Amino acid sequence: MSVRICFVCLGNICRSPTAEGIFRKLVNDASLSDVVVVDSAGTGDWHVGAPPDARSAAAARERGVALQGKAAQFTARDFARFDLVIAMDRDNRSNLRRLARSDEDRKKIHLLRDFDPESSADSDVPDPYYGGADGFAEVFAICSAGCAGLLEHVEATYEL
Repeated sequence: MSVRICFVCLGNICRSPTAEGIFRKLVNDASLSDVVVVDSAGTGDWHVGAPPDARSAAAARERGVALQGKAAQFTARDFARFDLVIAMDRDNRSNLRRLARSDEDRKKIHLLRDFDPESSADSDVPDPYYGGADGFAEVFAICSAGCAGLLEHVEATYEL
């Protein structure tokens, strides 16, 4: 049995690759990489094929996390590939809900910050794209907290 998780933001170059990298490290550190599959995508297609934003990669690297992969676009058929689809903000959650083909697909969609007990319900991971380095550091911290809670959820829900 494996659990397949996809993190989703708008362009798949800042927030979702950051969450993917953090979660992948947590999964590896917990010796669960043989049962937890991690990926990321964007609801838009602007950056398809591009590497993670250099500022996101630098913020992650400074904190011991490597960002991998190239940007991809999330499509309706991706719901069949994933058990959990983790949106970075409410706009992307809305876009994912519109793509969903069924109630089963919609049940897979969650906001990352809803897994952080210190975060208010329905909170967004802010988009750092048009800001400075501080925004990328903030996104890393927010994603770290959400990913820690998500891992606890995954371990309990899937009895890992």
